[in-house]
Formats: sequence, structure tokens, C-alpha cells
Amino acid sequence: MKILAIECTHVFASVAVSSGERVFERRLADWQKTAESLVPLVMQVMDEAGLAVAELDGVAVSSGPGSFTALRIGMSVAKGIAFGASRPLVPVPTMLAMAEVATEHTTSKHIVPVIPSRAGEYFYSILSVEDGAFSEVESSRCMVSELAERLAALSGNLAIVSRSADILADEVPSLSPHLIAASFFSAASLLGHAENSLAEGAAGTAAGTEPDYRQTFTPMQRRG
Repeated sequence: MKILAIECTHVFASVAVSSGERVFERRLADWQKTAESLVPLVMQVMDEAGLAVAELDGVAVSSGPGSFTALRIGMSVAKGIAFGASRPLVPVPTMLAMAEVATEHTTSKHIVPVIPSRAGEYFYSILSVEDGAFSEVESSRCMVSELAERLAALSGNLAIVSRSADILADEVPSLSPHLIAASFFSAASLLGHAENSLAEGAAGTAAGTEPDYRQTFTPMQRRG
């Protein structure tokens, strides 16, 4: 299948295109320029793949949780492309996609994707893996100081996957033996999930797709 994928949840943005035979991908080095750089990046990768938007079978987007602003940017661009080209839009749950690609790096029976939320706070999901299938044990948000306690029941048979692995290791040293740096997670990681959804007819429309914020945005108060 020919699929455009956009990943914008946190740390860096990336765009991948599957031409059906090859995968083309680019990453933004400066996440602070995501808003003005994402559309040109999509155009660049589409050009490298030799595809026009009208040739796509669908558009995939990492749906969150993650950075409030980055999610809005990624979702807006994906919606605009899908709507404009009348293509289905596949929202891919970020933590599930991170866990799926992590199986290439660990054989642990429990995979725990961890994504930064507010300062000192993280989203996490505990996913059990059996015969390649995932089942969710728990999904929530907590302060970093609580994370080790919430994972204690897994008896050490776990892999904690995060782009913030170094920070977590410093904040909670007891988690260090289980941490895997998720530098491998990018837009290309969404393609397998998106292809399955499209094949099963489970993709949605741009109008009916919303980001999974899992928190309420609170504007910063200006100091007087």
C-alpha cells in the first residue's frame, strides 16, 4: 500500500511514505520549527517517493498522547492532506505503535511505553505481549516518583520504552535496568498498523478523527 505517515508527539517530528516497495523517511532536527517545517517536509518525502497525494491509499498520524501543541500540528496537517485528497485517515495510538516496534528490541512479556506529560509527570501504558498480540493491562498518568511503584507488580519481566530514557534513569535509578531508548520510534513505525487498519476497512475520516490529549490544556498565566 501507498501510505503517508506523520509522527509529531514529542521530541522530534518525522514523516514517512511507503511507496509499496520502499519506505522513505525524513526527520526534523529542530522540533521548535515543526509548525512551519512539517508541510515542506511532507512535500519533500512525497517527492522522494515519486508519489502524488492522489496516489495514496491513506494517511496515518500518531494520535497521542504527547505534546499538546505538537499533536495539534501533526493532526492538522494529516487531516488537511486526507480531506483535500479524499483519502482515509488512520489515527495510530502512539503508545501501542511504540510497543509494537519495541518488540524488535526486546523479548520482555510486558512492554511499557512512557511519554512525557506535564513537568515531572508521564503517560504510560502496561501492555502484555503474547504470540505477537498485545493486551492492555493498565494505562494512566502519574508523577515520575510513582512510576516504579506502579510497575513493581510486573516482577522485573518488563521493558520500559521511552525517548526520555536518560531522564527517567536519572530521576528513578531503579528503572534503569528495564529502560530502552526509543530513538527507533518514528513515522515509519506507524506504517504497519496503518496498513492493517486500511486492509480491514477500519480507517476513519478526517472530520471524525481527534487527537488523544488525555489532559486538559491550561494556558500559562502572565505574571503581573
